[in-house]
Amino acid sequence: MDEFTLRIFRFDPEDGQEPRFDAYRVPYRDGMTVLEALFEVLDHQDGSIAFRFSCRGAVCGACAMFINGSHRLACQTQVKSLGPEVTVSPLPHLPVIRDLIVDMEPFWRKYEEIKPYLIANSEPPEKERPQDPEDRKKIDEMINCILCGACYSSCPMVWTGEDYLGPAALLKAYRFVADSRDDASEERLAVVSTEKGVWRCHTVFNCAEVCPRSINITWSLQQLKKLAVRKALF
Repeated sequence: MDEFTLRIFRFDPEDGQEPRFDAYRVPYRDGMTVLEALFEVLDHQDGSIAFRFSCRGAVCGACAMFINGSHRLACQTQVKSLGPEVTVSPLPHLPVIRDLIVDMEPFWRKYEEIKPYLIANSEPPEKERPQDPEDRKKIDEMINCILCGACYSSCPMVWTGEDYLGPAALLKAYRFVADSRDDASEERLAVVSTEKGVWRCHTVFNCAEVCPRSINITWSLQQLKKLAVRKALF
């Protein structure tokens, strides 16, 4: 493949024009990612396209997009795996600020509700709070979440319930509930054990399917449901 077509979603709410896709012919090189293709267009064909990026190493989540009908990280997705035509859109079901950039404010606001930080009732230690390796293993998968928003964008319960905390926030809630160093399990369970929390999850598994880190997010939400029921009964 010498070159390919890159179709980019274009929309600026301030210019009064309807959303559209602009097509560009991009020279291909071995190992090219979708993010590199976007830079090729930005640098050599159209300097007006807008998109987010940061680490370029699949650890920050900034370049999560809808690529050829799937939620993916642009920096991680190889053009070669997609074929001669690549279509890039912003994350679905989020307000578009411009082109491929969406407004993540609702996502971050809900994330803040679960208090995503360690809360300890004891005095701070001189150096660190030690944790047994076996206890750490219990939260390894949840810590791997890069907060890209793909799960949030893909969740039909988010689409139909604007107050739903969403899979990413609930995953992180379980990450801290399951952390042996944290003392705020009761407080977090009170936040998530509501209609806008775990009981809104219908176990569709979209979140687990689209996660670029292959995290089984649904499993963590099920654990929260178990803990919530146990708390209510006992």
